[in-house]
Amino acid sequence: MSTATGPRILLYSDDVDARAQVRLAVGRRLRHDAPEIEWLEVATAPAVIASTEAGGLDLLILDGEADKVGGMGLARQLKDEVYACPPTLVLTGRPQDAWLASWSHADAVVSRPLDPIELQAAVAAVLETRAVAG
Repeated sequence: MSTATGPRILLYSDDVDARAQVRLAVGRRLRHDAPEIEWLEVATAPAVIASTEAGGLDLLILDGEADKVGGMGLARQLKDEVYACPPTLVLTGRPQDAWLASWSHADAVVSRPLDPIELQAAVAAVLETRAVAG
């Protein structure tokens, strides 16, 4: 039995169905032989900020379409204010919003409707880049 721990991913959306869709699309593991992903689901911006400042996260997946505080503005705030902020992946409402997500300093962008293969590949690419850099 492997004792390796999987990546810790914070998933922010005020929509419980959107969070379920992301978890289902990414899956429990990045590869068949990889350890399970540990998901930390949050529905409010203060919870994202507190969790990010607490550390120990490998990736932030932020819903750009969340009400009140969208993921793009939140990504920019975190990148500007949190030392050693983990990489961010922003979910946009449509492909044309990718330019706006670049303003947010997002490390990756995936647009809706979510393609499970594209989303899983984006998550894996960001996490592999972090592992190589770290």
